[in-house]
Amino acid sequence: MNHDYNLLMNKAKEASKMSYSPFSRFAVGAAVLAKSGTIYSGCNVENSSFGMTICAERCAIFKAISEGEKEILAVAIYSPNADDCNPCGACRQVMYEFQGDEEIDVITENMGELIIRKLGVYLPYGFKI
Repeated sequence: MNHDYNLLMNKAKEASKMSYSPFSRFAVGAAVLAKSGTIYSGCNVENSSFGMTICAERCAIFKAISEGEKEILAVAIYSPNADDCNPCGACRQVMYEFQGDEEIDVITENMGELIIRKLGVYLPYGFKI
């Protein structure tokens, strides 16, 4: 299946503009491609009670799940603050949870070039019941 990962990255870039990150000042946007072909985006939202903060990747995935999606094919992650912005451990595990038969592609950007890695590179032994 052919996917337009440039479009997905552009959606992540748009989402990063909505970031609420007054504490870290590290804006992140993410866009997920669901198996249905629909794209869902999200941004990081910080909170003064840091444990209540949510990453952009989980925000986008949870939006997809709340709309009835159950399988994610790809996740694009972007930060205007850093090249090759990679997912944290919690986001890696959440991605793994909603990975279907096809391993998720994780897309980042470095100097304008897309980098596509399989989720297994980030989380080789994810936990799933």
